[in-house]
Amino acid sequence: MSEHHEHDHAYLHAHGISHSHGHVHENQKAVINRLARAIGHLEKVKRMVEEGYDCSEVLVQLAAVRSALDNTGKVILKDHMRHCMVDAVAAGDHEAIDDLCDAMDKFIK
Repeated sequence: MSEHHEHDHAYLHAHGISHSHGHVHENQKAVINRLARAIGHLEKVKRMVEEGYDCSEVLVQLAAVRSALDNTGKVILKDHMRHCMVDAVAAGDHEAIDDLCDAMDKFIK
């Protein structure tokens, strides 16, 4: 980008300028690690089903995977609130707030 076209995230939202959300949050590495562990755990649950484990044991492990995913979602949400939403509110970006509300409705059921 030329220096004339360089703008911060809030400016882009405020002016409806399409942009990539390629920014990095402080907990990105932790989120990636949590997701990798959840994927590994889910693979283990799949193997449990394939090996004919008791359904109760499978359900307990599925609950653990779901809890891990929910906790990962909380980390993502907190990062989003601390960074993206602070910028959006400062810029008066109501669309970003609506997008977050829609995402929360889908995440929290």
